[in-house]
Amino acid sequence: MTKFAIVGSGWRAEFFWRLAAELEDLDCVGVVSRSPKQLPVPVYTSLDECVQRAKPDFMITSVPWAVTPTLITELVGRGMKVLAETPPAPDLDGLRRLWAEAGDKRLVQVAEQYTRMPPHAARTNLVRSGVIGDVTRADVSSTHQYHAVSLIRALLGKGLGQAEVRAFRSTAPLADPLSRTGWADPVEVKPAVTTIGSVAFDDGGLGLYDFTDNQWHNQLLMRRLLARGTKGELRDQEVVRLTAERTIVRTEIVRRQTGYDLDLDGFDTDHITFGSDVLYRNPYQGKRWNDEEIAIATLLEDTAAWVSGTGPEPYSLADGIQDHRIALAIEEAADRDAPVRVEHEPWH
Repeated sequence: MTKFAIVGSGWRAEFFWRLAAELEDLDCVGVVSRSPKQLPVPVYTSLDECVQRAKPDFMITSVPWAVTPTLITELVGRGMKVLAETPPAPDLDGLRRLWAEAGDKRLVQVAEQYTRMPPHAARTNLVRSGVIGDVTRADVSSTHQYHAVSLIRALLGKGLGQAEVRAFRSTAPLADPLSRTGWADPVEVKPAVTTIGSVAFDDGGLGLYDFTDNQWHNQLLMRRLLARGTKGELRDQEVVRLTAERTIVRTEIVRRQTGYDLDLDGFDTDHITFGSDVLYRNPYQGKRWNDEEIAIATLLEDTAAWVSGTGPEPYSLADGIQDHRIALAIEEAADRDAPVRVEHEPWH
């Protein structure tokens, strides 16, 4: 049994203790919160008390951006393994300082869950199989900043190299019917800012970033993901590819979701296939979790395996820093209306 504790008690932190309660090999032994509150796990008002009494194997930081790097550094100074919420620091100076203080300790992972969501994991597995050849371009219009960059790098198979970034913004009216708090009543048409950026990696490969305000929750905005290879293209749930001379084939990526119509197994994700190949199989079938919950549970179990020495790093601090470094470059390029270089950094 791997034990962990959480610093922070907000909306995101709740995912960790709630999902851990459903996992056999993980135990959330406490939450550090400055204000006492009723939670289904023990609550401590200080980090010292939590570490001494609960004795966690690793800590999760789920606190505001500005606080995260200082907290990570403190935990690393105690010799604790850390799963840090994204981003690990809010700005470039903070990223560089954090790496200087904690990078060489190899005690920090980043809680980047998007590549573990079932459809994203399936797409990544497909492009890595070589079905569309060598991937040269990845477009992501789904989520924002470091999350989108993580998906771009995963689809392209890119590491921590240098890049040139260009970006611009435009504003247009758009109905905004939903937010995290629920439906708007009445629905208002508001100005919505779209940021479009290109990331040209020095060693080849182009990423296209496209995000509009509240795209996470606004269901009027379709998510679009594309990976272009030397022998074809993946677009959302469809693949077109060259399979032989004079032979172009289109194949759907199919998600088997139980619980529809006369399927009485209950609403759940079963697996995702490409023809007869299974790209992804839900390891938590029967729990009725949504994609975000599946991804976070997978990340927790991968972190536990890393902590116990039985698995690789789930998402290194260097990767998490690089994602946000590129995301900051996109915002800077849009602000300046000029290209921004992502040069060699210590974490490379």
